[in-house]
Amino acid sequence: MSELVFLLEEESARAMLESLLPRILDGDIATRFIVFEGKQDLERNLTRRIRGYNNASARFLVLRDLDRNPDCQVLKQSLQSLCNNAGRATQCLVRIACRELEAFYLADLAAVDQAIGTQHLRGQQEKEKFRYPDRLSSPSRELAKLTKNMYQKVSGSRAIGAFLDPENLRSSSFRNLVAGIRRLQQDLLTS
Repeated sequence: MSELVFLLEEESARAMLESLLPRILDGDIATRFIVFEGKQDLERNLTRRIRGYNNASARFLVLRDLDRNPDCQVLKQSLQSLCNNAGRATQCLVRIACRELEAFYLADLAAVDQAIGTQHLRGQQEKEKFRYPDRLSSPSRELAKLTKNMYQKVSGSRAIGAFLDPENLRSSSFRNLVAGIRRLQQDLLTS
């Protein structure tokens, strides 16, 4: 069975992906979400969960926020090493949300407007900080401020995910996530 398994740091990532994936994935690919209770839980249990997964042909995508970690590449290599320890290195792909998942949303303020019911945000997209939201130190704080606290982490992620443009290039970490999902999909369809 073609199955793509997402190993996620938090519930808001699942909510966003459940809304976004129908516009990216082929309908013949089953998805499963394993949501951890934060980054430490993910790192502590990642190897065991991948190693013990019963579908030998499954592909795995690990998604974690960069948060305050100073080096994206070091974090990515560390998570990839945990995947390698599970014995399924070629079946795993690691993606890092630069700083936080909310950077994806700030990269697509039209989606935020549609999801939350505001009409003034999309006009701010050309401000420098929203053209390159991966550079922001706290995208979640910026999004809360921008939406006057209308954004709530899980329900907001679900709503915004339904409108995110998969072709949006403003967030390189979002672009890499979408490309990774498509790459794993292609791998599943050709194997």
